[in-house]
Amino acid sequence: MQIKKFIPNFVTLLNLLSGSIAVLFAVNNQFVTAAFFVFLGIFFDFFDGLLARKLNVQSELGLQLDSLADMVTSGLVPGIVLYRLIAIAVDAPPMVASNEWTETMHWSGFTLTLAPIIGLFVTLASAYRLATFNLDEDQQSYFKGLPTPANTLLIMSLPLIMEFQHNDAINAIILNKWFLIGLSLLSCYLLNSRIRLFALKFKDYSFKNNAMRYIFILLSLVLLIVLHFAAIPVIILLYIILSIIQNNQN
Repeated sequence: MQIKKFIPNFVTLLNLLSGSIAVLFAVNNQFVTAAFFVFLGIFFDFFDGLLARKLNVQSELGLQLDSLADMVTSGLVPGIVLYRLIAIAVDAPPMVASNEWTETMHWSGFTLTLAPIIGLFVTLASAYRLATFNLDEDQQSYFKGLPTPANTLLIMSLPLIMEFQHNDAINAIILNKWFLIGLSLLSCYLLNSRIRLFALKFKDYSFKNNAMRYIFILLSLVLLIVLHFAAIPVIILLYIILSIIQNNQN
């Protein structure tokens, strides 16, 4: 029995572990630490597939395990973060509020605010996307809809922007309940849309065959240097725009 067969799966389990730890921090509003473990999980998610290809040990088990790990790191965590951000936005830290968007339900002393539940729709949409991705044999050089890690980076950037950018106007937008609810619904759509988005997989490194990828990477680096964490939403938007441009050229 070759040990190398288990190496990619071990890395995938590190992704799952990172996501599980991120959940613990996210439910306690420790978003920066949660983001760190999410980014760590996405790092492992990138390298498990790369290792499987390099070691030539791709397997159906690895594919299913990868999706299960992604479901936590890039499905459950962003849903919880949006849930908590919406709860903060509607001023319901103890889950108690009174207007139509924040009506509550009570079970044996536990109070659940309804509006933040919309954030968890992203978790449901992520699960649906991961399931359909596993059944779709066409998505090799491109994606249909926004990949769950990209969507997660978008959502996890929000608390990082508030923590490190120190811009009152941007913070006010991020903590607006309608912005967060709209973002939740938009994420659900993007995850399961039919928009073809190019994958960052290089069959060769020629500029001719990878022009859009190189342009995207270069612009992303510039945006990160200039805007820091605030660059992440812009990069996701850029990714979608460049993909649409490429689709129209083909």
